[in-house]
Amino acid sequence: MEDSIFTKIIKGEIPSHKIYEDEHTLAFLDIFPAAEGHTLVVPKTQVEFIWDLPEEEYATLMHSVQKVGKRLREVTGKHYVGTMVIGTDVPHAHVHVVPFETVSDIKAVVSMKGRDEKEPNHAVLATLAEKLHFS
Repeated sequence: MEDSIFTKIIKGEIPSHKIYEDEHTLAFLDIFPAAEGHTLVVPKTQVEFIWDLPEEEYATLMHSVQKVGKRLREVTGKHYVGTMVIGTDVPHAHVHVVPFETVSDIKAVVSMKGRDEKEPNHAVLATLAEKLHFS
């Protein structure tokens, strides 16, 4: 299987704005965020569908999602943090973790607004990643 873009990020071949990492998972900011703090949490094992992860790896991934969600709520001050598993854009299991305030905000997230941008704003992402990074 060819390495996915997420595997290349995990290997350090492609830069990312990492906010959390442990032995089994990596969390980094989405480069075209639907909302401030939009983060992707991925297992370090490349499996296309989250549902195909071994049970223990799935539980580990979701534990990291919980940690990241709490951190996003704490740092962004948003009342809600939503999660989505879409699974169509990259053949590597991943969970979108997105802070939001209102139903309108989450509707914009579900539509994945911002995906039509040409270049990511790395300066904004770097500043936010620094605030969110687990010490």
